[in-house]
Amino acid sequence: MNRARLHVYYSGVVQGVGFRYTVKWLARGFEVTGLVRNLLDGRVELVAEGERPELVAFAQAIRDSGLGPLIRQEDLAWSEAQGGLRGFEIVS
Repeated sequence: MNRARLHVYYSGVVQGVGFRYTVKWLARGFEVTGLVRNLLDGRVELVAEGERPELVAFAQAIRDSGLGPLIRQEDLAWSEAQGGLRGFEIVS
């Protein structure tokens, strides 16, 4: 397996609109593990691991969902998978 880690910071109107819940719901359709959380500065952080093509499709599904118009900026970084993520959860 060639697993990767996708780390994304979303900014825009991304808090108080069900962003985290929608991302968690979308994750069910992909072979990914990870977490999503609100940050104090108003952004939302996503950390996900899986096969790179699966992560690319997951990130595109987020953009294509009703969340897309709410995202003003997406800061995306790739790295090697670190493991330790189980399922997909919302973190406070």
